[in-house]
Amino acid sequence: MQGYKKLEYSRNTDVILRYTKGHFITPHSHVNYYLDMCDTKARMKEARAAGESLAELYLATDVIDTILCLDGMEVVGSYLANKLTESGVISMNSHKTMYITGPEVNVSGQMMFRENTQHMVSGKKVLILTDSVTTGGALKTALESIRFYKGEPVGVAAVFSIATQIENVPIRSLFSSRDLSDYASYSHDSCPLCRDGVAVDAICNGFGISTM
Repeated sequence: MQGYKKLEYSRNTDVILRYTKGHFITPHSHVNYYLDMCDTKARMKEARAAGESLAELYLATDVIDTILCLDGMEVVGSYLANKLTESGVISMNSHKTMYITGPEVNVSGQMMFRENTQHMVSGKKVLILTDSVTTGGALKTALESIRFYKGEPVGVAAVFSIATQIENVPIRSLFSSRDLSDYASYSHDSCPLCRDGVAVDAICNGFGISTM
């Protein structure tokens, strides 16, 4: 596996996308790049830069009540919410604030909310926040959950995405395939890297990477 390289977001150089090329297995696909978001999620300076930069993409949004954070994006979500509320984005919540929450995932892989957290989604306009979007598998599960609990998904915010919408819900991202033009995602049963005998470098998910 090669060493990490990095891209800086054009409008805020504190937003950094670290990446390395290889052969990686994710929960939903095989990919030819690993995107390291760990510092973006946990380091205050980078998390704030990412959250505030994402907020700039939503300043014209009418209403956001809840930010649903996937893959450990709660710190970024807090900075995103803070910037949005500072900028006057409307919330219909009784206290004129935003909820920042993450789903519980059950043994069947479904995202669920218990009785004491369902009010954060039910009847709310929900913005999904995630680190990256490739196949959209996790997003589809999140959208299903939001709708099941009578919420309304109004958008998806991501650090990196190769898609611009999912199920007619717009996706806005800081980095895209324009930044990594040869980024590719393959299904587990039709990966050309596997077919060509390219060794797997690591297994990765929203928590990080485990090298082989």
